[in-house]
Amino acid sequence: MTMDLLCTHIDQIRPVKASAEGCEECLRSGDSWVHLRMCLSCGHVGCCDSSKNRHATRHYRTTEHPIAASHEPGEDWAWCYADKLMLDPA
Repeated sequence: MTMDLLCTHIDQIRPVKASAEGCEECLRSGDSWVHLRMCLSCGHVGCCDSSKNRHATRHYRTTEHPIAASHEPGEDWAWCYADKLMLDPA
């Protein structure tokens, strides 16, 4: 995936593996989610902002890891929370 040239945080992307098959926090609490996002700095998997708990955004606010990718089958995009930019694959 190549990132948009306007994103100033692409240097924080690391080769990561998903930390869980679903949202880590929702799995622990027995809650559900709508869609999943994976942090490209550490691999944390959290639920999207359409989910009631919004764990992916909470992860960004807690860690300041700026970029999360969709962790949904067939989706190939990422979002930079810091720059508020959608990042598309090349």
